Amino acid sequence: MDPSAKFVRFAVECESMAKFTSSKENSAAWKRMAERWRRCAELHDYESSVSHQAQLTKRHRFPSPRWAP
Repeated sequence: MDPSAKFVRFAVECESMAKFTSSKENSAAWKRMAERWRRCAELHDYESSVSHQAQLTKRHRFPSPRWAP
């Protein structure tokens, strides 16, 4: 399972805990934690995308030495 999917799963678990806690303060804390896990997932997806784009750009910009004359 990739990190982004794990982060989303953690967020879902935190949201579940927020529903079952009896304290409003604890519920709010669980909801904040769920939001942070979702942001981690989004950040991971963004950074993975940027890294992938950089690799593609680098690969296409400079030919491999084996292709050089």
